[in-house]
Amino acid sequence: MATDEALSGAELVDRHLASLPEPQRTTLSTLRATLRRVLPDADECIKYRMPCFAVNGVGVAAYDGFKRHCSYFPMSGNVLAHVGPTGAATVTTTGTLQFPVDQSLDETLVRRLVEVRLAEIAAKRRPTRR
Repeated sequence: MATDEALSGAELVDRHLASLPEPQRTTLSTLRATLRRVLPDADECIKYRMPCFAVNGVGVAAYDGFKRHCSYFPMSGNVLAHVGPTGAATVTTTGTLQFPVDQSLDETLVRRLVEVRLAEIAAKRRPTRR
């Protein structure tokens, strides 16, 4: 078996998802596929012990499964406030969107979360004018 250092980011994510119970594994595999469609050029990795999609090394979206819910992490405390309503089945905190273990997030919502995060990243990289 390969050591963690020899595994690609996608392989590490595969391993992480395989360790989760059902239905979290299937729900998060669906979210992963959605994120892959939304972020086709992003790298998969593990950040903060969670599967993550990163662009140019910057985390855009992370996710994980827990006993009673799954969570989407926009990698910023500002994103969820800018997205607006996320649906009746979700619970939000400053930096986390929790959803039922057996319900995938809507692709339209995921696209909006990613768009807001990418805009935030781009704004931070623009030089300020004086």
